[in-house]
Amino acid sequence: MNRNFRLTQSTDFKRVRRFGKSYAHPLVVLVVLAGADEQKRIGVMAGRSVGNAVQRNRAKRMLREAVRTILPKLKLNWDVVLIARYPILNAKLSDLEDCLIQLFSKANLISDNNER
Repeated sequence: MNRNFRLTQSTDFKRVRRFGKSYAHPLVVLVVLAGADEQKRIGVMAGRSVGNAVQRNRAKRMLREAVRTILPKLKLNWDVVLIARYPILNAKLSDLEDCLIQLFSKANLISDNNER
């Protein structure tokens, strides 16, 4: 996933987590908040409940790869935080992509036309 589409500041993560709306799935929690600029930004998190550092980093890499394929379909002006859950370690990438499509659809973030 391109760095321009990432949330990087801890203040942004805190803002989205505090004021955003969340959608849960056994693999991932999706938290969304309307963004300030004309861009979609996505942040990925994995807490200690996912596992040790190696497992957390693997979970984050899997989430970034799954989002990369869905990113062109997402609407602009949204800040998104994806929080990995423990079962993600045993999931396949195709299962994770299906999960994310389901969550983004539930949050009404998939655009009908091809926005940038």
